[in-house]
Amino acid sequence: MLLSTTQLFRGIQEDDIALLLRCLNTKQRQYKKGEIIFTEGTVTEYIGLVLSGRVLLSYNDIWGNTSILGNVSPGAVFGEVYACIPGQPLLITVSAAEDTSVLFINASRIAATCPKACSFHAKLTANLITVCAHKTIQLSQRIIHTSSKSIRGRLLSYFSECAKQMGSSSFLIPYNRQQLADYLSVDRSALCNELSKMQKEGILSYEKNHISLKL
Repeated sequence: MLLSTTQLFRGIQEDDIALLLRCLNTKQRQYKKGEIIFTEGTVTEYIGLVLSGRVLLSYNDIWGNTSILGNVSPGAVFGEVYACIPGQPLLITVSAAEDTSVLFINASRIAATCPKACSFHAKLTANLITVCAHKTIQLSQRIIHTSSKSIRGRLLSYFSECAKQMGSSSFLIPYNRQQLADYLSVDRSALCNELSKMQKEGILSYEKNHISLKL
């Protein structure tokens, strides 16, 4: 993956990125599907940039219930809010949804003023602010999707957002059934039953994680 195509390094040339990586104290790690990257309660000073694979963000309560807060695809980052607050324990668990490669970047090195006052370092800082703003929007979207009291309402809200983002009524979602249920905070069996009803009523059709809305 060309780092210049990611939101964090957008607007920075590859040659300049190579210089940046030398002073950002970066390290690359590989994770197997299901492997934990960050556990709830830990403290990190590193931002994770997904190079390949996919990452899940989840919250587990004391009764063992899991809520999926979102997923991180290649080119996107995770842990940036916690890494920017020294000593702040994570409220979430971060795990690999599939075999995943992650580039870790020391957040304090981004925030620190570059001794050379290079313009591309300033651009990186501005990009990080934009990334944080986008994450706030994503959390707001989940609140919107889970505001409906009915499972159907939550599904339609989420699928509507997916269709808008893809510009098509046919799209792939990044979650399996259990993960989708956790993301929408509903029971998996009830969600599957509702999907079946919606398909019989001609509202949509689905095959695994491929959804087609009937507009």
